Amino acid sequence: MILTGPAIAAAVATGEIAIDPFDPARLSPNAYDWRLGETLRICDGDLDSAAPTPFAETAIPTSGLVLEPGVLYLGVTLERTGSERYAQMLNGDRTTGALGIWVHVSAPLGHAGHAIRWTLEIRAARPVRVYPGMTFGKLVFLQTFGAPASYQQLGTKYTATDGIDISRLYEEIPGGAA
Repeated sequence: MILTGPAIAAAVATGEIAIDPFDPARLSPNAYDWRLGETLRICDGDLDSAAPTPFAETAIPTSGLVLEPGVLYLGVTLERTGSERYAQMLNGDRTTGALGIWVHVSAPLGHAGHAIRWTLEIRAARPVRVYPGMTFGKLVFLQTFGAPASYQQLGTKYTATDGIDISRLYEEIPGGAA
């Protein structure tokens, strides 16, 4: 079950959902419009799942930054979101999709208990300028069923993520650079 905009606002008011910073004007009928943060990691070159991803980090200037096709960008949401009660689903939206931007290539699920600024896997179909703080997608909150479980209590490799994070798959690969 997806929460409506008014249900999201009510859950923020009671503390069941955290969105920081929260702007009620960013609520839509079934989602919250999240924004692109101020930093990108540029992963341009060959990647190896058994080694940490090399990157160059850059601040997105207020005048914008042009994303180029064929380059993987790791970004971050401006908002930090979380809930012990609801799972989250991070998606792009039509406005960024119509610009040829894939805002989140994979991993759209935020488990109950996961309170983070989301790492984004961004690709561009054509050169396109992006700006810090621009609307970049929609976040929905999902009612969970069954016994409560908190992501924070699992102690996984991404539990403490609070910003842009590279893949840590190399930690699982025998002979990887753990």
